[in-house]
Amino acid sequence: MLSKKIITFIVAIGIVTSSTFATAVLADESVPELPDNAEMTEMPSDMGEMPGGEMPSGDAPSDMGEMPGGDAPSEMGGDMNFTLPFEDVAEDAWYYDVISQAYRQGLVSGMSDTTFAPENSVTGAELLTMLYRADGNEVTDTSDGNWYDTYVAWAQTNSIIKEDNGWEFNPESDLTREQMMVIIYRYMQYKGETLATVSDLSEFTDSADVSEYASEAVKYLVGEGLIQGSDGMLRPLEGLTRAETATILVNALSTFNQQPDGGMQGGMGGDMGGFGGSGSVTQGTSAYTITEDGTYSSETYTSEGDDENALRIDGATVTLDGITVSKTAGSSSNTEDGDFYGMNAALLATDGANVTITNAVVTSSAQNGNGVFSYGEGTVVNISDSTITTTADNSGGIQTTGGGTTYASNLTVNTSGSSAAAIRSDRGGGTVVVDGGTYTSNGYNSPAVYSTADITVSNATLTANNSEALVIEGQNSIALEDCDVSGNMSDTDGTSSDENVHNVMIYQSMSGDAEVGTSSFSMTGGTLTGNNGDMFYITNTHAVVTLSGVTINNEDSDAYLMRICGNSASKGWGTAGANGAQVELTADAQTLEGDIIVDTISTLDMTLTNNSEFTGTINIVDNEQGGTAVDNNAVITIDEGSVWTLTGDCVITSLDNNGTVNYNGYTITLADGTVLSE
Repeated sequence: MLSKKIITFIVAIGIVTSSTFATAVLADESVPELPDNAEMTEMPSDMGEMPGGEMPSGDAPSDMGEMPGGDAPSEMGGDMNFTLPFEDVAEDAWYYDVISQAYRQGLVSGMSDTTFAPENSVTGAELLTMLYRADGNEVTDTSDGNWYDTYVAWAQTNSIIKEDNGWEFNPESDLTREQMMVIIYRYMQYKGETLATVSDLSEFTDSADVSEYASEAVKYLVGEGLIQGSDGMLRPLEGLTRAETATILVNALSTFNQQPDGGMQGGMGGDMGGFGGSGSVTQGTSAYTITEDGTYSSETYTSEGDDENALRIDGATVTLDGITVSKTAGSSSNTEDGDFYGMNAALLATDGANVTITNAVVTSSAQNGNGVFSYGEGTVVNISDSTITTTADNSGGIQTTGGGTTYASNLTVNTSGSSAAAIRSDRGGGTVVVDGGTYTSNGYNSPAVYSTADITVSNATLTANNSEALVIEGQNSIALEDCDVSGNMSDTDGTSSDENVHNVMIYQSMSGDAEVGTSSFSMTGGTLTGNNGDMFYITNTHAVVTLSGVTINNEDSDAYLMRICGNSASKGWGTAGANGAQVELTADAQTLEGDIIVDTISTLDMTLTNNSEFTGTINIVDNEQGGTAVDNNAVITIDEGSVWTLTGDCVITSLDNNGTVNYNGYTITLADGTVLSE
């Protein structure tokens, strides 16, 4: 427990649920240190002196990807015997617990392995660096100018800092609280937040100390409930310490769950700020709860209540055979609690339950009424030879979150609502293994499979009648074997149709629902059919794609086989001009047909191997948002026995050809100006 009440001013802003932002704060001064499952470029070696201490001379540490003192636990809880490694954070200090929690979550690290400098101040450059990372950008090295020039320029471009700030912004100067409020307020405006206002600040005894330039920002943040005072005071002219910043992070993470505007299955639309999730596990009530081990046969469980499961298995090991579960009514008061934790689901397994379900019939007509929901680490659902039908929005067939596990065999799943994937996952992910059966979604924004988990499907039919077929968000995966997959995304009614129409989407939303990292998609055998749009759309993420022996049918003759590019950022998917994709594509005994484009802020490393055949073009195109070009946009390798047949002129970075290129009268232009032809 804290040794005294935390009296720091708290800005509980929604931006920090992005895992990028969560890892972006106060690591080795202003440049963030990432947990070991994330990627990061090298930290500038010429940062010079920073407020509160001198940056070690020489190159950046080689182990920037690791937390001081070892790997930080990925979950907030973790080992109860955990010891904070910082000698300058006393166990009886008010901030010990909050720094410990932030450190264990991978939110902050120290000035060194043994020091945190909790009382050091925070500069403008440091705050802008945090926000820059919150917006989905990677910190990169620079050989010219100041280490923070990129972040200041980004903030100026997006009107987060302006010439008429009301004070002279100096990136190396310590920020006052009101200056920080102005910067955060403008960042929230940039992200499209709609904030309430208050008429005055009279409840605070020092409201007269708020500068005129900061008045609007302070009023809006107070009106939104994002600022609390200390003993009835705002203290607008005081500074902010590293300990207080850690407090901001922890409180913000437990208060807000940001979702991108128009987001997909992980965020499912709505305004920035999402649906106001509780920030803690909130599962509502249950019409019937099983807490004792046992076998239950031919029982019927129904629910009409709000925020109520028809059946909940809480921590027990049970077998359910021939049961009927029916969620016929009852609304959900909080969509995110339904999506994340299973509130209002027809059947919820939670708290380490081990559930075997056979020959069941599960139906739900309630909004946010997911069919069978597996929540939490240690929870395992084995379900086979059963039927699941849901008809309302935000109601997936089988849903897995929070590290839960689901094994499904020979299911018949049908969903009809919007944002209701047949095989669905969300915040916290988990493991899903499916063998056999049919999984059909009929609503908009409802892929057959939406992955913020590790999902493996074999010998199944996966159909999305009004959506893309498959979606992977962030550091997660879909692996398919001998499956028949088809999608039919709408040109107009999908939440991201205005960005791109596609059949398989791999992306990073920055919503916080999926960790930032490498996405993985593999498909062996079976068929992949796209009825509308590009076959693959990959943006704002690093993805490894492997295709082997798949029959690919693109029914849209105007669409691309693969579009690898940045996006407008209108959905919250990173920063426009800096949110390209990095794709490693392996075609193994695979036939590919169609055109591939890679924009100038993205990369493709494509290998044709084991007698693969590709018929089509590959071209590098300008990023539509004018972002700074990167190197190696399109690196192509053709192994012995594989063939590339051109259907038009191509522009790529390089070609390593140990197989065959059929030019058909066309040319390949390389980055160095070399033109290859017959």
